[in-house]
Amino acid sequence: MTNPFQPPAVFHRWGHRLTATLVGLSLAATLAGCGSPEASATQNSEDLPVVLTTFTVLADIAQNVAGDKLAVESITKVGAEIHGYEPTPQDIAKASKAQLILDNGLNLEAWFGQFVAELEVPHVVLSDGIEVMDITEDADAGKPNPHAWMSPLNVQKYVANIRDAFIELDPDNREHYTNNAATYTAELQALQENLLAGLSGLTENERALVTCEGAFSYLARDVGLREKYIWAVNAEQQASPRQIVSVIEFVQENKVPAVFCESTVSDAPMQQVVQGSDAVFGGTLYVDSLSEADGPVPTYLDMIRHDSDVILEAMTGGTE
Repeated sequence: MTNPFQPPAVFHRWGHRLTATLVGLSLAATLAGCGSPEASATQNSEDLPVVLTTFTVLADIAQNVAGDKLAVESITKVGAEIHGYEPTPQDIAKASKAQLILDNGLNLEAWFGQFVAELEVPHVVLSDGIEVMDITEDADAGKPNPHAWMSPLNVQKYVANIRDAFIELDPDNREHYTNNAATYTAELQALQENLLAGLSGLTENERALVTCEGAFSYLARDVGLREKYIWAVNAEQQASPRQIVSVIEFVQENKVPAVFCESTVSDAPMQQVVQGSDAVFGGTLYVDSLSEADGPVPTYLDMIRHDSDVILEAMTGGTE
């Protein structure tokens, strides 16, 4: 099949560990200064200002704006589950040396408030200014859906926030950040237009996206897909029988041909949906983490293209 998406160009657990974490900070900082991998990653030959993001997706987006003027790093590693992440003393030691920290906001990083409270480092919430969607099901109903970055349209606002933060941090390179932000924004818009074009041929029952986590609400809204998920956010450890039955009923009633799960969680609950319905398992989607450089989604743009390709291939049975 041809690829239509190719563009033209856990707070409560953290709190009781805070004291132990801070006690370890001095030792971690000492170790970080003695040639450890953490130290070498933070330092570079040009002594560029260090910008930290909370997870790898934000790091890639920010790097596109920073270019060669800033050193952008992610606190969490590739493959990490961001929702319930627990910072280490090494994380705090690294963050204390940063000039700026970027987080997503919208309650995504449950550990982040207490993390930055112990640091005298400015931070910027990248989701500020977007049109927030609320979670509509389960215990988190009414809370903001944090996965705003899954919309290329929303990420254009992220880029504007990053640009402004970088200009404030490093005003001498204002033109550099402005130009990089404009170039990347154009790529995001082209990606959005190609998503719409590629998905335009789906039939009504194929326009239902069923996933383990409710991470695709913004993307679904922007491209005209209905959404159904097992759980709202990945903080839940297991799917309940009620959640599984609800998804099976939705799949059967709407004759949904394929269902999906995200890379950072087990697909076992969705396999139960497959066993209880006529749908097939369509594949693994990426949301909370990029892959390694030689993996399927080394960049944010690659991630959106990959997810869209997997969805379209599974929904149409490779006939488009």
